[in-house]
Amino acid sequence: MSGLIGFIVWIVIGGLAGWVASLIMKTDAQQGVLMNVVVGIVGGLIGGFVLRLFGFSSGGHIVWTFLTSVIGAVALIWLVRAVSGRSV
Repeated sequence: MSGLIGFIVWIVIGGLAGWVASLIMKTDAQQGVLMNVVVGIVGGLIGGFVLRLFGFSSGGHIVWTFLTSVIGAVALIWLVRAVSGRSV
């Protein structure tokens, strides 16, 4: 059961992080709920990867995990804009 709860928490944090990132990057009107979740989860993976490159970790703390996901999601939206020349 804890695996299912962990998965649900992962989806919720990803969705919230993607939504906050879309507000920061002003793409909220263009993204739906599913895209916010995807951007937040991928952003979390990017943020966690970059933290580990510099020898840091979120330590599993939910606040740091959320902030890492938001920063990674903002970076992802920025990167997509830079590469494609358009909004996400």
